Amino acid sequence: MKTADRAGTTPAARDTAAPASRTKRPNRRMVLRIGPWVALPVRRASVIAGVVTLLLLVCAAAATLSMGRLGIALPDLPSALAGEATGKNAFVLNRLRGPRLVVAIGTGAAFGLSGALFQSVTRNPLGSPDVIGLGAGAGAGAAAAALFLPAVLPVPVGALLGAVLAMVVVFFATGTGFRNPGRLVVAGIGVAAMATALTEYVVYAVERDKASALTAYVNGSLAARSWDDAATIWIVLLVSLPFAALLARPLSVSEMGDELSTGLGARPGRTATSAVVLSIVLSAGAVSAAGPIAFVSLTAPQIAKRVTRGGGPHLVMSALMGALLLVLADLTAQQLPLFDNLPVGLYTMALGGTYLGYLLLREWRRPA
Repeated sequence: MKTADRAGTTPAARDTAAPASRTKRPNRRMVLRIGPWVALPVRRASVIAGVVTLLLLVCAAAATLSMGRLGIALPDLPSALAGEATGKNAFVLNRLRGPRLVVAIGTGAAFGLSGALFQSVTRNPLGSPDVIGLGAGAGAGAAAAALFLPAVLPVPVGALLGAVLAMVVVFFATGTGFRNPGRLVVAGIGVAAMATALTEYVVYAVERDKASALTAYVNGSLAARSWDDAATIWIVLLVSLPFAALLARPLSVSEMGDELSTGLGARPGRTATSAVVLSIVLSAGAVSAAGPIAFVSLTAPQIAKRVTRGGGPHLVMSALMGALLLVLADLTAQQLPLFDNLPVGLYTMALGGTYLGYLLLREWRRPA
């Protein structure tokens, strides 16, 4: 007959109960419903990270409108946003900083969402629309419009056409469209090299004043943005969001591998093509509004992934992180006296370079 210990349980019962007590509780998931057709499972950690990022974005936006000699005083900011701004505050909100801020938020969100889609398809943390030549194509289109058709074709329209043309060339150069990520990257690198060469030639050939303005645009700039630019990027973003929501679950399944996802009834080839096309649309819209701002689409999804500490494409979090990164970069560009009025793309390049250096150090520290 087995005897019980002081707690009143037998050794056998204690042995069987111990593993159960050490079992980790599964992460609780909630379901975010968008209309009657879309239901997205979300983790509590992702929701908390999203709320914190959104609060930081609001604080950065308030700082953008209020800091500096021409800033709107914080006590006056709520009434100004409610439509009661007059005099200097009205000028700052409606002409100087308001459109610039709205464009920065929309452009950053579009780049972040675009990068998350592309990285999910390629399953590569270094994948982004920049890699496949979209940004370089946009810069070449802007340069060509400024040199050859200065009175006919606006520079932003030229950038959009250049981005589309670059993607058409990549599509046919791969031989398989957008289905093969490896061929996509190789073709994109080649197209980017040719487009960059054209941009450098145009900058060298045009007059100095025009070259200075063109250089600022092809590096990505939020200076002198208008409400038309804000409307452009937000229309593209709002139209793309439902399609991104529909792709969220197929992308999560596709990340398990083509064979397994096909066995589960998914269509990885069609999902990949749809995600790349949507990524290109988002990036092209962002480029038309603010120029080819580099590295936001590369870094935002990776930061979002590390903050949420979960699997999946992290589409919403990537969009919020992209908006926060670009608003902070533009705030630095406006308020840092050492580099007054530099294009915001130069700050995002510095951010991207820092991120790539971090990845390199991490690889070096891994055991062979």
